[in-house]
Amino acid sequence: MAPLGDNKDNVVVSNFKLERMLSMKGGKGEASYVNNSQAQAQHARSMLHLLKDTLDGVQLNSPDIPFVIADLGCSCGSNTIFIIDVIVEHMSKRYEAVGQETPEFSAFFSDLPSNDFNTLFQLLPPLANNSCGSMEECLASNSHRSYFAAGVPGSFYRRLFPARSIDVFYSAFSLHWLSQVPDIVLDKRSTAYNKGKIYIHGANENTANAYRKQFQTDLANFLGARCKEMKRDGSMFLACLGRTSVDPTDQGGAGLLFGTHYQDAWDDLVQEGLITSEKRDKFNIPVYAPSIQDFKEVVEANGSFKINNLQVFRGGSPLVVKHPDDEAEIGRALANSCRSVSGVLVDAHIGEQLSDELFSRVEERATRHANELLQNLQFFHIVASLSLV
Repeated sequence: MAPLGDNKDNVVVSNFKLERMLSMKGGKGEASYVNNSQAQAQHARSMLHLLKDTLDGVQLNSPDIPFVIADLGCSCGSNTIFIIDVIVEHMSKRYEAVGQETPEFSAFFSDLPSNDFNTLFQLLPPLANNSCGSMEECLASNSHRSYFAAGVPGSFYRRLFPARSIDVFYSAFSLHWLSQVPDIVLDKRSTAYNKGKIYIHGANENTANAYRKQFQTDLANFLGARCKEMKRDGSMFLACLGRTSVDPTDQGGAGLLFGTHYQDAWDDLVQEGLITSEKRDKFNIPVYAPSIQDFKEVVEANGSFKINNLQVFRGGSPLVVKHPDDEAEIGRALANSCRSVSGVLVDAHIGEQLSDELFSRVEERATRHANELLQNLQFFHIVASLSLV
């Protein structure tokens, strides 16, 4: 294959607004998010007891006022639908327990405009309306939903909803995605220039601090928007990739996902002359796994939220395989996992043909290290339950 070079049609991620292009890989193909989000589903299910604790702190509305839920960073699979069902069912039981009539429920599915909302909406069951005799029947039925649904495109780092309109905010596995790669990370003149790397795992301290600062700026903007949109007695449940190390250059599970075989695959393309080293260095994954202290500092500085729970939660492996002894299946799982969450950015940067080459090399490398990956690739999450002060 001939080298791609630096032709003008290629998009450099830092010069393109991420919110206009970033999304999990849409559709229902082998590398789609729909078919590679089983780990996220398992991790979300393992946190349900913490989510329900958060929901128990929400004040019950008058039955004539709709109860409003928003999933921020919903993506396009069935995971978000499952979570909304859990929230609706739990809150319905709370109303019933105090002998109150259950209100109507409204759910907003929110993500960036580039999200595959079409696939998501196709997965939504039809609204129950009058086909169920009662709310209990609707909740017990797998063929209908018991809430009104709407999509809300836009960045959650800005306002998305009217003031005091949301009872429960839920956001899982999204806040580690930054609004942008810090400019100085891609600037050759800067001491934070991430030369030779496509991620901050193992990078120099200045690079990692630039990512940390971007994360905290983004989280501050997120909280600033939510504190205006949440109802006074509402609650917010947040979960994002986190790390246990105090050192931000050690990104833990995220580092193993993006900073090892994935990094090496980019280097393969450079060594084989398929892309230039400069082309590789212009690509950086806009992900930061914060420490609990990184997160806490921003919440406390914002001052609008009370921390009801903040912890590091062990989520488990991002690789879900049917045959743990099958090294080829593990290699495919890692490559598809990487591609489902970052493939859109890679396609934009080097084109689909070279993207195929890249992820083929990720698969080959991961296959050779399958046993090590299964044993060592573990994700930790920062989990937070917040309410207004």
